[in-house]
Amino acid sequence: MNIILLTQDSSAIIGWVAKLLGLIMEGIFTVLDFIGIPNIGLSIILFTIVVNLLMMPLTIKQQKFSKLSLKMQPEIQAIQNKYKNKKDTDSQMAMNQEIQMVYAKYGVSPTGSCLYLLIQMPILFALYRVIYAIPAYVSKIGDTFGVLADRIITQDNGEFLRNSGVTTISSVVAQFSKNMNNNLNKGIIDVLNRLSTTDMATVAEHYGLSNLRASGGELILGPDGLINTYNNFLGLNIGNSPSNIIRQAHAVGAWGLIIGAIMIPVLSAVTQWISVKLMPQQPKSGNEQADSMAASMKTMNMIMPLMSAWFCFSLPAGMGIYWVAGSVVRTIQQIAINKHIDKMDFDDIIRQNASKSEKKMEKLKQQQELMNTYANMNTRNIQTNQPKRTMQDKAAISSSLSEQEKNEAMKNASSNYGNGSAAPGSMFEKANMVKKYNDTHK
Repeated sequence: MNIILLTQDSSAIIGWVAKLLGLIMEGIFTVLDFIGIPNIGLSIILFTIVVNLLMMPLTIKQQKFSKLSLKMQPEIQAIQNKYKNKKDTDSQMAMNQEIQMVYAKYGVSPTGSCLYLLIQMPILFALYRVIYAIPAYVSKIGDTFGVLADRIITQDNGEFLRNSGVTTISSVVAQFSKNMNNNLNKGIIDVLNRLSTTDMATVAEHYGLSNLRASGGELILGPDGLINTYNNFLGLNIGNSPSNIIRQAHAVGAWGLIIGAIMIPVLSAVTQWISVKLMPQQPKSGNEQADSMAASMKTMNMIMPLMSAWFCFSLPAGMGIYWVAGSVVRTIQQIAINKHIDKMDFDDIIRQNASKSEKKMEKLKQQQELMNTYANMNTRNIQTNQPKRTMQDKAAISSSLSEQEKNEAMKNASSNYGNGSAAPGSMFEKANMVKKYNDTHK
């Protein structure tokens, strides 16, 4: 029974990244289990720290790129202002060449920020996937849920899960109904992993799961069961959402749990806001489009902490712990990176980049000269191979000629008309044909 592989993400890029990150999570949980602390919440925190440390070189490069971009922005803006009212092709080509030279001078790529973002996005999505579906990536947790899934399949193939009549169970089943249809084992594990403590107790009572034991002989469910041990973090069951924890704690008057549940979304919003504030801010450049984008980004940075608070309130607390841990790690990381970058001599870096890019700038100049030469050659070809003029064109040209030039042109035209030396297909040739016809049939 290969349950673990079946429940992993199978998408092309994120799936492979999630498998690599899952190996890290597996290793962390195995070490904690070995020393007697098999805790998912602690594993999530350590996992977040390790992954962010692995991404730190990329983060430093991104921050360095942002700093250099701020320094070169005035030069780019000056070039854009220089060609502001020039829309012809030559001016646009010259502007692009000068901007490319500025990028070469500072040693950065115009697509640098997009590249860093493209590298980071699959990692961030895969992080979310691993934490959202830990039983798929940590063998011991997956095997524990697998024992419960086997009992459920043996009894009724999950019919009670589908038709329990309990709204909260039905909503979870609806999320994973496709998984249950495609592979019952996979779907049931996904459902069990998302059930709250109350709903899990309902399912356990119906299927008689309370006495089931793992391969090592430990109870799986109950206050001292493996799943409760895995999910317990500072007294909170991280498999439950803070909203669910508050409802259950309020029913028994457990105010400590209520405060702990409230702190998760609050800390998520606060730590994320601090992390955003420490990041380099884009100053006003005078460019209307760039300033508009910067203002939109600033608004988004203010909204995102509030959105994360709402998500943390409604999703399992384990996701909230991940967001809080990630924001704290990024805040500490950003402080260290800011100090590191502030110590950099960017003028010296620019001089080194300028020296390295001399060949590249020379190549750009040669390419521009070649393009200009080619453009001039095309212009001459157009002038040489220009189409025959219409009568209107000839009239316009004629109006610009002097009286002497007009008389000379008329004399040549009459001569050509009379001696039949007109060019084939021309008006003169056709006139000669008409004249000959008239002379023959007079």
